[in-house]
Amino acid sequence: MTYIIVDVEATCCDSGSIARSEMEIIEIGAVALEGEGPAVLDEFQSLIKPVRNPVLTDFCKQLTSITQAMVDAAKGFKAVNAGFRDWFNHFENPVFCSWGNYDKNQLQQDCLFHAVPYPFSREHINIKQLFADNMGLKKGLGLGKALKKVDVSFVGTAHRGIDDARNMAAIAGYIFRGDTDNLIT
Repeated sequence: MTYIIVDVEATCCDSGSIARSEMEIIEIGAVALEGEGPAVLDEFQSLIKPVRNPVLTDFCKQLTSITQAMVDAAKGFKAVNAGFRDWFNHFENPVFCSWGNYDKNQLQQDCLFHAVPYPFSREHINIKQLFADNMGLKKGLGLGKALKKVDVSFVGTAHRGIDDARNMAAIAGYIFRGDTDNLIT
């Protein structure tokens, strides 16, 4: 089994000008782990040009460090989704994992909007909950707090898909040490 740890960044605002149902993925970052890791088999990263809200808000640019020029030069969702699907299908039994359910829901929303098939099977592991369960916590932590909990420093830029996925992979030993059967949603 290969765990595909995915983190997406999407168009966003802090003023309510972009409805949750109209947010669009602007970056997919993913790390492939063989079994429980922590050895990384490969990585995938791509920016995506948004179409509903093509101009990024100042809040979005500050949060993600993704610039307008970067998304203007990016491919569209359909092309990136196809490349992403081709990438992870090279692995044996790829299982989609993300820190919470947001990434899964956003990916499903974008696939529906762009009329393309959702790239994964129904199987999904909420590794935020799995980490909390394995650490004996009552509720899940944000990624930064989870890293601090196990004394691992965040590497890279927070709220960049590839860096967030790499940091999740860095604590794989604390995530995938328990029974994941109950966490597939």
